[in-house]
Amino acid sequence: MLTVGRVVTLGLGVRVLRGDATGYAYTEELSEERMREAARTAGQIAASGAGPGPVSIQPVALPDFYPVREPSLVRPGADKVELLRRADRAARAHDPRIVRVEVSLSEEWREVLVVSSDGALARDRQPMIRFGVSAVAEEGGKRQGGRSGGAARRGMEQFERPGQSPEEHGREAARLAVAMLHAQDAPAGPMEVVLGPGESGILLHEAVGHGLEADFNRKKTSNYTDQIGESVASPLCTVVDDGTLGSARGSINVDDEGNPGRRNVLIENGRLVAYMQDRISSRHFGAPPSGNGRRESFRHEPLPRMTNTLLQAGSDDPQDIIRSVKRGVYAKNFSGGQVNISNGDFVFSLTESYLIEDGKLTAPLKGVNLIGNGPEVLRQVTMVGSDFKLSDGTWTCGKDGQSVPVGIGTPTVKIAQITVGGTRAG
Repeated sequence: MLTVGRVVTLGLGVRVLRGDATGYAYTEELSEERMREAARTAGQIAASGAGPGPVSIQPVALPDFYPVREPSLVRPGADKVELLRRADRAARAHDPRIVRVEVSLSEEWREVLVVSSDGALARDRQPMIRFGVSAVAEEGGKRQGGRSGGAARRGMEQFERPGQSPEEHGREAARLAVAMLHAQDAPAGPMEVVLGPGESGILLHEAVGHGLEADFNRKKTSNYTDQIGESVASPLCTVVDDGTLGSARGSINVDDEGNPGRRNVLIENGRLVAYMQDRISSRHFGAPPSGNGRRESFRHEPLPRMTNTLLQAGSDDPQDIIRSVKRGVYAKNFSGGQVNISNGDFVFSLTESYLIEDGKLTAPLKGVNLIGNGPEVLRQVTMVGSDFKLSDGTWTCGKDGQSVPVGIGTPTVKIAQITVGGTRAG
């Protein structure tokens, strides 16, 4: 069965700031009357004090972090259907135990116009293409699934990149599904954990990144409140939020408040040096906006949000990191998790992980959860690999009912201890 759909949405959102009051309204009808009404409504919501008078509008010159050679929307639908079929064929051909394959392709072309009350006008065109494969393997009455996918601000050239062809995603999803058929139950208890490069960045994003968003710190609900200048992590850790990475899923030429995308160092050699700011929080902290004011659409007001959140590479050999572990868990792929922003406590589920025994990866594991505290985990980093990898995954971040695309990345990292939630002792 093949399902195809196309959706076009457009509208205008107006935010009014007057002192500490904020008003927001939007309209999906772009007539002059409706747009004026949205502006009046936002102003009335924030009605306290006089607003500024008229200002002259000047276009802002922006960088282009995601040039597109060929927009995917201009290609015939038949070409895209063939991409789905190629992935399906590759997954089924990988192993006869593959009994079910699902493939999806989504494409987006977002046109943004931001006009701020200081007279800046910014335009951006934001492409996005997302491809995913899910495979199910069956043997002896057991069924296991595997997934693979990629996303980027690119056009059809995305599928020419290493590791991003439909066939590669199909085979990877099938490989993981088959491997999990013989996975062991996960051990339980405090253990050394090695985070693999790339996808493990989701732990950094959830357990640490959200706590570094300025609104939580302005409201004093973050574990990192009032800690600028303090040591909050191992000296081996430098954490960066970078919206300027070429064609990455979380990159932005301009945020939704009209500020250019930036590279922001948040934690430097273990010391907290900055938060991710929007205009409201930057005014509170006396800091410049950091290009992190993001929103899901014109229906939502901007909030401090991550772009591409990364742990920078260290100097350790990744193989030496694994060899240094007597018994532990190697975490390769994650399905996501939950975190308490106020204290940093988290729970993450793994979709691919392996037991480490005497410095070697041995049995694949199933039912693995990592349970811990984000700030404490960063303090227990003892080795950081030289193999930084930016994930090509399809990560989306949720906050206050809004979802935005983000990127993650990390090198191989050794954590002295995390509680592994499994089904068997030790």
